[in-house]
Formats: sequence, structure tokens, C-alpha cells
Amino acid sequence: LEEHAQTRERIIAHFQKRQRPMPEVVLVQAQVPHGATVLPNDHGTAPGLALQTPRGWLILLPGPPRELRPMYTSYVAPLLTEELPPENPVLIRTVKTMGIGESSVEERIAPVLQSQCAEGLEIGYCARMGEVDVRLSAHGSGAAALLQQAECIVREHVGDYVFGVDQERLEDVIVRKLNRRGQTLVLAESCTGGFLSHRITNVPGASGMFLAGHCTYSNAAKQDILGVSEDSLAAHGAVSEVVAREMAEGARAAHAADYALATTGIAGPSGGTEEKPVGTVFIALATAKGTRVLNPCNRCDRETFKYVTTQQSLGLLWKALA
Repeated sequence: LEEHAQTRERIIAHFQKRQRPMPEVVLVQAQVPHGATVLPNDHGTAPGLALQTPRGWLILLPGPPRELRPMYTSYVAPLLTEELPPENPVLIRTVKTMGIGESSVEERIAPVLQSQCAEGLEIGYCARMGEVDVRLSAHGSGAAALLQQAECIVREHVGDYVFGVDQERLEDVIVRKLNRRGQTLVLAESCTGGFLSHRITNVPGASGMFLAGHCTYSNAAKQDILGVSEDSLAAHGAVSEVVAREMAEGARAAHAADYALATTGIAGPSGGTEEKPVGTVFIALATAKGTRVLNPCNRCDRETFKYVTTQQSLGLLWKALA
């Protein structure tokens, strides 16, 4: 082993930037095998290593996914492509949809892509909470043209449900659209407990369009912060279309925002009634043109309930921006 000076400096700088004391023992991570290619860790301290052995390449990476994944993408994949170029590279395009089921997507696009499949196109479907990915792949000299043709056909038949491609998330698309238009968003959350704000603020550039997020869990907070009527709460309850509407409209007015989303519901496992069972949700979107309210029923565990509800909320806003 030998000390890698640049790694040692990166480790020291890592702790200095965070104003944290550095245990001396951590510097052992700067000891690397002689002749190894050191892969910088942009998200932690332990570097990755690449060694060429008589049996092939040996790649060593840190364990935490938040360090491993970007290191692989930024350093390992380019290294392997250069050292071990694929003879027949595969090209992949993922078309991301929401608001339509996996079987419905397949019914619409599989028959019209038969000729492309005969030429080597492969189609895969991946259903996740509130979304369906269509994975198009092909290889060979004509792969790029084949994927472009296939994507056009997919958009022609399910285009109303397509919100992005490849690694794009719904919140990425919304933040980008609002920033481009110079428009703003405010959020008023009850049952989602701030998760909508969390998803929006995870996107770089959110500060250009996101004005405020209110987590108004109690009735008093809904009244004091959003101006929800005491009479509405008494007559309809916190989980109701009327209250969701007043939450969104109150938030929009308070911040002079272009758009306001509000959520109120029963996450469970208790709290439901025959009239409003566990999973009942009201999602309101207030705009200059008026207020629209959705009333889905998301019967699942609390964490999934929150995610699905935020997905439906972002979907409502995405459609309004289309």
C-alpha cells in the first residue's frame, strides 16, 4: 500500500468544509494498492479503486448507494467503455408515463410497434407507484434511428400520458416548466406532512418557482395560516372538498402565487368512517382560472399513501401546465 496524496487532501477538505473534527483513523482510506487507478469520491471520503489483474479488471467501490452510484456513473462506466469497448452496444430510451395502467399502455403500443420489433426493437414495461416506464432498447448500426422512430410511435399513441424520458422525475418536469414560464407555486399540506415540499425542493432550481410550503396538520393551523373557515370545518370536516378548496385558495392568495396545491386526507390505519374510509384524500389545485379538486381513495400503508398522494397532486399540476 501507498498513500495517495490527492485522496488524503480530499478527506481533510471533506471534514473542513463541514466544520467537523476528523478522526485520524479515517486517513487510512488514503492508503491504496500500488498501481491502482483511484476513483474520486465526490459524495464521501473512501475512494474507489480500479486494478487491472491477469484475470481482468477489479473494481472496488464504497458501499453506501449515494456514493457508489454516482461514482459508477462518473468514473467506472467511462473507464470500462474505454478499456473494454462493447462490440455491439445497446441503446436505451425510457419513456415515462403517468395516469395510465401498464396493461393499457401495452395494449396501445405493442400492436403498432410490431414492425420495429421485427427489426430488433425490444420493449419493456416497468410499473411503479403512479407511473409506467416504457423501456425501448436496440443495438446495431441502426439502433439510434430505430429508437427515435419507436419513441415517436409511443408518443403518438400515449402522448397525453407522457411526462418525461430516461431519468426525469415528475417534480423535475414541473420545476423546469414553472421556471421557464416565470410562474410560482405554493403548497398547503395536511395528510402528506410536507412530503410535497420535500419532493419539490429536492430539485435544483426550485428556489426560482417555489414560494412557500405550509404543513397545516391541525384545524387551528388551517384556520390561522390558510384562512380556512371555522364553519367549513364544522360542517364538512377537515377531510373534505370544501376544506381542500379553501386551503389551496387561501395559500394562493396569501402568497400571490400562480398555482397552489393542497392535500387533506386520512392516512390510517385508524380515523376512517363509513362515509370517509381510510385512504380518502382531497387534492385541490388553485389557479387564476379557478380551483379543481380530486377525490381519490389511496388505501395503503401510511408511507405509500403519502407518496401516492403527492404523485397525484403533482400529476394534477402537470396536466394544468400541459
